[in-house]
Parts: sequence; structure tokens; C-alpha cells
Amino acid sequence: MSKVIALGVSGGIAAYKAAALTSMLHKNGYEVHVLMTRNATEFVSPLTFETLSNNRVSVDTFDRNFEYNVQHIALAKKADLFVVAPATANVIAKFACGIADDMLTTTFLACRCQKLICPAMNTGMLENPATQQNIETLRRRGMKFLDAENGLLACGDTGKGRLAEPEEIFDYIEELLSPKPMAGLKVLVTAGPTQESMDPVRFLSNHSSGKMGYALAKQARNLGAEVTLVSGKVALAPLRGVQMVSITSAAEMAKAVKDAFPAQDITIKAAAVADYTFAETSPEKIKKGEGELTLSLKRTEDILRSLGQMARPDQVLCGFAMETQNLLENARKKLEGKHADMIVANSLREAGAGFGTDTNRVTLITQQGTEPLELMEKEEVAREILRRCLAILEKKRGK
Repeated sequence: MSKVIALGVSGGIAAYKAAALTSMLHKNGYEVHVLMTRNATEFVSPLTFETLSNNRVSVDTFDRNFEYNVQHIALAKKADLFVVAPATANVIAKFACGIADDMLTTTFLACRCQKLICPAMNTGMLENPATQQNIETLRRRGMKFLDAENGLLACGDTGKGRLAEPEEIFDYIEELLSPKPMAGLKVLVTAGPTQESMDPVRFLSNHSSGKMGYALAKQARNLGAEVTLVSGKVALAPLRGVQMVSITSAAEMAKAVKDAFPAQDITIKAAAVADYTFAETSPEKIKKGEGELTLSLKRTEDILRSLGQMARPDQVLCGFAMETQNLLENARKKLEGKHADMIVANSLREAGAGFGTDTNRVTLITQQGTEPLELMEKEEVAREILRRCLAILEKKRGK
């Protein structure tokens, strides 16, 4: 059964972003009911939201075109989440004071479900002590806020007040509506490549995009875990609600991971860590010569093996193995040699898997056996991996 979202749209130019959010929610299977203030209809037509949501838009409290029922109470009882985007200073003030003078504010006041408020206004209005006090009042009452962003505003000023992007609002909605089987657990995830400096200009690295590790961190957060993400340099935005630790080299990753590891319940090593680094790093750029250049390499620390030696019986350790040949054989050797609880194996040769893709096809290797998964989006793969890790943890702890 699909989740029901009441989406309040108040009067601001950012209302156009609410249309994109409605489309995104509807495409992902949510049942969306839009409520607009009268001012909001001056920016975007209700017909736009009706077309995108396949539901009638509510504007007037006493709309004679609806079936006879107490409309705002019916939706208030039905909604799983009430989102207001954009939320102007005016509507935030009404929420804080309990004013209900239109369909949006009346329904909001009647709702007992979770509420997410996404402010959008001029910087001066946002920073006004009255607005800040209203926001703090609503926070104390348990309402969630997705802070406004910095940027060019409709008034021509540059500052804080822009509505968060639809993708960010959607991400927060998914987190709020996800079940929380990992609540109270700490999860450590590594992601991305490491870079080993040859000189101040050049480095040794690999093609990892970090997408799989970021998907794991995001889904662990959605499932209620307290997440630490140790990440190499990637072209991905930092994750909201996740403790981000940025590193460059394999040595930096080893230190960050080993420092955090003792406090973790589940650790998933999804990063592509360089197996070798330069024996010496030149302090100056190495100039091009006439002949060949020979460089000496040395092994980096095997982080997964180090963690396997440190792990307590009540911790879960999961590693990744990317191979171009003998996938299952090499992955099982890794499982045994690194003292891991699970290895996620995938082949660089398989279509839809490997570096840089949005999908992955993996095989889960444990002491109990081998479980191949279908080709899926990396977000789905992440959920399956976390589900197995949680099952291993519960078994270890006798739950």
C-alpha cells in the first residue's frame, strides 16, 4: 500500500520546485495530495499539480465541488507525512501560533503525522528574530526542517533563503518514511578511490565513482542507523545526516577507519583502496626526460585484514571484491583470509556492474554459502546488503 503525502504549497516563486517534487513522488509510487494557499496559485496553477498528482488540489476550506465530508480532517487522518514546500515566513508563523484560516493551515493543524517544513524566503525575512523564534518553536514540537540554501534569490539578493532542491526534499521524505530496523546501531561505510601521490602533480588511483558506498551509507541512514562515511575524492554530494570523513590516501583511510571501527556494530568496506603506493614521493614535479621512467612501489596496509584481526565477536565486517576473472574463487579466499563475515563480489566484465554505473550485479559470499543477486539499482543492492548484515548481527547477538 502506497504512502500518503500531504504537500502544502505556500505563496513564493519557489512553488515551481514543488511541481517537480510532486512529479518525483508520484513516479515513485507515493499518493500525493496537494494543498495550496491562495497566494501560491498566483505562481503555479492548481491544474499543474492535479495533472502531476492525479488528485484534486485543495485551496478553499469551503469548496462546494468536493464530495460532502470534512475534507481537511479526512486528509489529516490519511496522511503519513505532511510536507510544506515552499514554506514562507507567513505560513511558518501561522503554524507556530496555531492559526488555521485556509485549507493548508487547517489541515496542517489537524494532522498528527510527521511534518517536514522546507523554508523559502528573502534572507532578511529568514534571519528576522520572529521567524527564527517560530522555527525553533516548531522544532521543539517535533517538526523537521530542511534548511534553506544559499544562492541568488528572486528579489535579486544573494544569501540564504532558497528552497532546497526537489531531489534533496525527496531524499528527506524517503528517510522519514523508511522503517527503522537499524535504529540504535552504528554503521561505518567506506567509499570511493584513494589517491597515492607520485609528486605534487600526479597520483596513482582507480576508476571508482563511490556510488555503491554512498548508496550503502544513505540506505543505512534511512534504516535508522548512525552512519559514518569515510570517503575518498568523488564527484558526489555529501550525504545529509551522515558523519562524513574525507580522506585522500590509503594510509589516511586506514587511520580513519581503524579509529572509528571499535565503536561500530557493522562495517562495510566498499572503497577501492590502492594496493600499492609510491616508495618515495617527490617534493617537486618530476620532469619529463628522454628515456623511460622507473618508479618503485610498496604495499599499502590491507585495511580489511587489519579490521578482521581487530573485530570483536559481536561486530559484523563486510568487504567487497571486484574481479576480472575467477570471481567466486577469489572472493571466497578473501572471506577466509580477511576474517570477514561477508564478501560482496562483482565482476568488472559484467554489463551493468563495476565502476561508474548506477546498477550493480553482485554475489554475496558468507560461510553459509553463495547467494547471487539480480541486476539492480545500487540503492536496491545496498538495501539487500544491509538486510543480510543486520541478519548476521542479530544471529551473533542471539536476537
